[in-house]
Amino acid sequence: MRVFHITAEQFAELEALPEQIPDSGYLWVGSARREFEVHADALQSALLRWTGGQLVDLHVSDLLNNQLPSHFDYTSWYDMLVFRRLAAGADSKALFVDDEHGTLATAKLALESIDTNPVGFVVFDRVLLTVHPTDCQVREFFASRLAQMVQGAEVRGERRNDGRMERRSAPLRLPTSPADLMLRMVNHMVDGYLELRRLLTRQLGYLQEALFGASGSFNHWNLLLESRIALHSLEDTCEDQRSAIQEWLDALAEWPAETDPAVQRERELLRLRSRDVQEHIERVLTHVRRLESSAETAVQMHFSAQGNRTNDIMRTLTVLTAIFLPLNLVTGFFGMNFEGLPLIHSARGFWIVFVLMLILGVGLSTYFWRKRYLRTNR
Repeated sequence: MRVFHITAEQFAELEALPEQIPDSGYLWVGSARREFEVHADALQSALLRWTGGQLVDLHVSDLLNNQLPSHFDYTSWYDMLVFRRLAAGADSKALFVDDEHGTLATAKLALESIDTNPVGFVVFDRVLLTVHPTDCQVREFFASRLAQMVQGAEVRGERRNDGRMERRSAPLRLPTSPADLMLRMVNHMVDGYLELRRLLTRQLGYLQEALFGASGSFNHWNLLLESRIALHSLEDTCEDQRSAIQEWLDALAEWPAETDPAVQRERELLRLRSRDVQEHIERVLTHVRRLESSAETAVQMHFSAQGNRTNDIMRTLTVLTAIFLPLNLVTGFFGMNFEGLPLIHSARGFWIVFVLMLILGVGLSTYFWRKRYLRTNR
């Protein structure tokens, strides 16, 4: 568990939960799910001292639930958002061999490496409580990023007209409120889908290449079915994310009106950032649906190609049958056991019939070739 004190110009990590909330700024308490379960009583006591309220038991159970979908809920003293992240698993980097080669085995591992664990956010007026999976890097990423922002924004150098360097203070862009920090984390998790999108696009491309392989045979239908199921699951996850952010926007619109211009500007920035997060989720959802449609189209094209190949084979067999059927008729006619058949007793009869059959066979073959029945239509 890590505790941070954030103000407009400072970002500091505290050694333990403070007895009282600082006079300025707000607190960010980031905890792993197991740590939150173990220290739930201490956190509840600290929240009671800081805010005058505690987490509802049902919300505590929601934060500990590893299978909970994305959703939003609120009480009179805090808001709670559970947001399922979309990320490539820890072992997914080994699947990126290069941009051209892949195997069906790596495609299967890519689908199995998708991580959709939930991250919980509890937003008080001056406290943000986040509950992460054990291997989640969001907390560490923002802790280091905010610290770097404070260090890098202290001074910057600019060259004056006389050639000397002038040092000026740079404006800080630290999150101004717990809600602002929550939205930045959510936006970071949504943008983290880019790596997963790269993984899914590439591995589904490998499946499609195998589906349209030169051999014409594809025996990995179970893997293709698993990929479609995974895409369906991702689509459901994205829809839950969109619904949760929309409910947050609705709740944000119902917050009491403020007369202070600074607070009004902060509220408007929160709405703007929330709409930006929602737009990013819409893009992710659109891409997931595009991948799902691409997989479905690939299957349909595969069966269409197999149908065309079967039609070509049947057309060739039909043409060959049509060529040899008149020849069989001629041989059957002269094969009847009658004494009065023409040319049956002639020494030249065989050659006359042979030349006739040859002309008939060549003529029919030429006719069908001109009709493009004996070659592939391109």
